[in-house]
Amino acid sequence: MATAKTVKDVSPHEFVKAYAAHLKRSGKMELPHWTDIVKTGTFKELAPYDEDWYYIRAASMARKIYLRGGLGVGAFRRIYGGSKRNGSAPPHFCKSSGGIARHILRQLQIMNIVDFESKGGRKITSSGQRDLDQVAGTIVVAP
Repeated sequence: MATAKTVKDVSPHEFVKAYAAHLKRSGKMELPHWTDIVKTGTFKELAPYDEDWYYIRAASMARKIYLRGGLGVGAFRRIYGGSKRNGSAPPHFCKSSGGIARHILRQLQIMNIVDFESKGGRKITSSGQRDLDQVAGTIVVAP
């Protein structure tokens, strides 16, 4: 008898793709008007090429909160940060945009997927956990 799959049982890449498609299909997530022109961090030179990047980032953030609660805007700025290329000077680590992380967390909160944690940061709600596990169950694991 097969057991129910959770987010931990499936490939992260496959799950994020599937959950991003689920978020896009549901139509509950409201895209900001600036998604096509904004950079995801000061260290980036261009905006993302993928037009669905906002859904992918939201799915990735929901997965990270599912696996390890208590993450806030500052943690996501660090997670999605990267190397700033300073021309002939040495590169340095730079945090990503906080506005994007804040907006996505607010959208996930409106959709009742995440909620505030008493110690700070966000945690997954029971309905959010059920939603993510349901999407994980649709992913077929290759033998």
